[in-house]
Amino acid sequence: MQLYLPESWAEDPRRRDRAGVPAGTRFTTKSRLALAMITRALDAGVRVGWVTGDEAYGKDAAGLRDPLEQRGQAYVLAVACDHRIPGPGRQSVRADERAAALPKRAWQKLSAGAGAKGRRYYLWARIRLHPAGTTGYHWILMRRNRRTGETAFYRCYSPRRVSLAKLARVAGRRWTIEETFQTGKELTGLDEHQVRTWTSWYRWTTLVMLAHAFLAIAAAHARHTKPHEGLIPLTRNEIRHLYAQLILKPARRVADILAWSTWRRRHQHHARQSHYQRRHENPAPDHELQLEY
Repeated sequence: MQLYLPESWAEDPRRRDRAGVPAGTRFTTKSRLALAMITRALDAGVRVGWVTGDEAYGKDAAGLRDPLEQRGQAYVLAVACDHRIPGPGRQSVRADERAAALPKRAWQKLSAGAGAKGRRYYLWARIRLHPAGTTGYHWILMRRNRRTGETAFYRCYSPRRVSLAKLARVAGRRWTIEETFQTGKELTGLDEHQVRTWTSWYRWTTLVMLAHAFLAIAAAHARHTKPHEGLIPLTRNEIRHLYAQLILKPARRVADILAWSTWRRRHQHHARQSHYQRRHENPAPDHELQLEY
């Protein structure tokens, strides 16, 4: 994590002094901050398969995409619908124009991963790009909502060839990232620091991330143990609730607290099974899709 300092703050000595901003801190774009954090992780030996991010990062070639390619680091980064890509001849065209020109057979129904209500299926297509002076594999990836037709776009790079299904799964990981931000706010108070100084923000955020890591590791451990019949696995939310009721402020009998937890998990299991059954009985309309571009 790293705090983004707006340019108006970076250029205001009085504000900087009152907030305790270190003297050497200068205005840096979000993509440059992201690159610095990624670089620290890679240099520390963290094994990273892919980098993914939203349009704010995908549009910055010099600040993020090019440095990642120089390291041979694969990425799937969202871009806007008006992102320019090579078209027929030497002219560049908008990404949405290329998507509109693709035949139906170019789109495949693939899962972007599991969501809160089951597998998330979209229509996917990709076009191979050949940027000048580059190596490896480059694509423009397109994801279309099967009901609304809304289309999202991604710039992709990998030092080796990968399947369309793999790119779709990586793009779908952003949903997990957004969910993590949301649960960080709901469960551990990520957005409740109420501080206005540099040091206190870093202290609060570090503690919040540590608490969230505890919940995430405990939930991951629970998923790998044998589940109880008719119950969903322990979630981060349920673990937080049990921790508060059993450890921080025990006010009732342990058996009562655990009984309520079991009831909630069984109720959530039945709700999930019912939702999966409805989706199976009423699937979204699909095209007969076989090929990829």
